[in-house]
Amino acid sequence: MSELTLTVMRLGFLAVLWLFVIVAVQVIRSDLFGTRVTQRGSRREGARPQQGGRQGAAPPQQRQRRGAPTKLVVSEGTLTGTTVALQGQTITLGRAHDSTIVLDDDYASSRHARIYPDRDGQWIVEDLGSTNGTYLDRTRLTTPTPIPLGAPIRIGKTVIELRK
Repeated sequence: MSELTLTVMRLGFLAVLWLFVIVAVQVIRSDLFGTRVTQRGSRREGARPQQGGRQGAAPPQQRQRRGAPTKLVVSEGTLTGTTVALQGQTITLGRAHDSTIVLDDDYASSRHARIYPDRDGQWIVEDLGSTNGTYLDRTRLTTPTPIPLGAPIRIGKTVIELRK
């Protein structure tokens, strides 16, 4: 082999090695700090009614039907017994410190899932691109899905339910 061929092979190997190191550092960084989730429109739309006055937000809560859920309860996991009142706001679930329910679970992502009301007053669960998935009644979620009353939502070892 000529000297030129050996030099080109050495430089190619070095480039592949550096590419591997850079990818490994990015994976470690995303595990430590989480991925940034941007919410298009929902944050802006959610801020408008609060600034315009709470009168616009209160009637949908008062018009809820008798069977409508009023709280979110953690039924399994390290946070068993934790209750969050449903007041029309978005509830975020994950390991991130700014989540509504902070999950201390190795199988939960930083921004794992969110639960929010739709315009009809029904509650929707959405997986936010988590690694291990979000399950509603043993079915892995791929799209935003309405939550039936009492149906278990599983995130890792944590199970959450909507209750009256």
